[in-house]
This record gives sequence, C-alpha cells and structure tokens, in this order.
Amino acid sequence: MKSWQAGIASTLLGLAIWQTIVTLGDLQKFILPGPVLVAETLWKSRVIIIENAWVTLSEVLLGLVLGALIGGISAIMLASSPMTRALVRPMLVFTQAIPVFALAPILNLWLGFGLTSKVVMALIIVYFPVTSAFFDALIRVNPDWLGLGRVMGAGKWRVMWHIRIPAALPGFASGLRLAAVYAPIGAIIGEWVGASKGLGYLMLLANGRAKIDLMFAALIVLAVMTICLHAATDQFCKRFLDRTDA
Repeated sequence: MKSWQAGIASTLLGLAIWQTIVTLGDLQKFILPGPVLVAETLWKSRVIIIENAWVTLSEVLLGLVLGALIGGISAIMLASSPMTRALVRPMLVFTQAIPVFALAPILNLWLGFGLTSKVVMALIIVYFPVTSAFFDALIRVNPDWLGLGRVMGAGKWRVMWHIRIPAALPGFASGLRLAAVYAPIGAIIGEWVGASKGLGYLMLLANGRAKIDLMFAALIVLAVMTICLHAATDQFCKRFLDRTDA
C-alpha cells in the first residue's frame, strides 16, 4: 500500500471511529459533534475559516523561516567557539525550561496583540530544535575529514564552511522537519492569549459561543495545515540534500 493510500485509509478509519463514538454514546453536538456536522460547518463557514487560517499560516511561516535562520547561525557559532558554547548553552536550556504559555502574555505585553508577538512565539519554539539538531551534527563530523582539512592547510572557518556545514546539513534538515510541526503550536498559543484574528482566536470565539462544531472545523484545518507544512518541509529538505550531494 502506498503512503497516500495508507493516509486515506487511516483518515477514513478515524472518521468511522469518531462517528461510532458519537452514535453509540448518543452525544449531543455541544459535547462532541459528528464528522458530518463538522464538515457541513466547515463548508458553510469556509470564508471566515480561510481568512483566519491565512493569518495563522503567515505567523507560522514567518516564525519557521526566522527560527530556522537564527537557529542555524547560532548552531554554527556554538560549534565554532568553545567559549560561546560554555556561556550560551546553559541559557538555551534555561529558556526551554520556561513554559511557552508563561511567555505568551509577556510577549503580548511587550510586542502587542498583532502579528509580531505570534511570530516571535513560533520562532522561540522553532529555534531550539533547529539549533540543537544542527549543533549536534556539526560537532559529530567525521574526525578524519577534519584532520584532512587541517593537513591541507584549511583554517577554522574554511573547515567549518567546506567540511562541517555540508556534512551536518542532514542534521539541520531533521531539526527543520521537527520545527515544521512545532511552529503552529507557538502561533496558536499566542492567539489564545490575545489576538483578533487567526485559527486560535476563532477556536476561542467558537468555544465561548458554544459553537463546538466550528471549533472542531478550525481544529481540523489547523491539523491539515500542519501536516501539509511538514510534508512540504520534508520535500524541500530532500531536494536540497539531493542537490548538495550531487
């Protein structure tokens, strides 16, 4: 069975289980709406859902790109300088010990309730997995390659640019794939804390008005968006690595 066939079969199975739970449990729609009702709501409210989905997608993409860029640069700096490693790595670990929910209100206070605070939230979540994966790959490069570069007279930055970074690109790609899944979390958390647009805002609005079917519709759109973003990132990483290997 091909991957897309398995995906369709898995989706149909999930929908069947969902409908069975609703039917056998005789659940009211304000507790758990059935997939048919959610699909109807998704179609009827498609305009408002698409508008808010576009806002969330913009936040996620900006956070992902900036987080990957800053994370990649940080990993290179950490790998190139033992002093930087000793000083900065503990701070990175400390930042990950702070729950992102605790940071969201502070960022909204500092940066406002607009796009910027949501992008920064996504950036913070993206930054650590990219930095960690890329850094680990940079320091685990084959020692024989590094020794060969030094024998040929290459300096530290030439070794970094021509040996370490090309060899560590698969690690960077692994971090980027994880980041594509985590980035929407930051954007949604930021929208929950304070926003006037976005899927997170729409979910809170629907929940407050007891429109659980709309909340589920927004949730499904968010899940599909995350899956598509991960798939697109995975394809980009594969093609990029193939070109660098060629």
